[in-house]
Amino acid sequence: MVAFFAFIAGLTFGLGLIIAGMANPAKILGFLDIAGKWDPSLALVMVGAIAVGQVAFTLARRRTVSALGLPMQLPAAQTIDLRLIGGSLVFGIGWGLAGFCPGPALVALGAGYAKAFVFVAAMLLGMGAFELIEMRRSEQGKPDTTCA
Repeated sequence: MVAFFAFIAGLTFGLGLIIAGMANPAKILGFLDIAGKWDPSLALVMVGAIAVGQVAFTLARRRTVSALGLPMQLPAAQTIDLRLIGGSLVFGIGWGLAGFCPGPALVALGAGYAKAFVFVAAMLLGMGAFELIEMRRSEQGKPDTTCA
């Protein structure tokens, strides 16, 4: 049952990305080109997503279990540290260079875009490198400050 609802949520998210044009890197790069031919439509998508997310997180904070009976797991970290800033910078640089972030890249990969394949491969390498660094940090006794 959980896998079915995960599939439906992923399908809905992917279709939303396609309908909003967010799987098209040209759309993203047009939004980031504030000195050129700026496309503000991504800002509207972001505002809509933030509004929906705010309502969902407000409702989720009131619950201890999900609608499927699983424990509610919300991010606990509330501080801005160097790791968060560094990760945000790396994310932003990759987003600006490629025109993809993880969700739309997977949708574009499914559509067969070669650029998405390169991005997803680099993303997976980065995720693997992060895991290796975290394993070494934990072996050295340094605290894990991730939200998960």
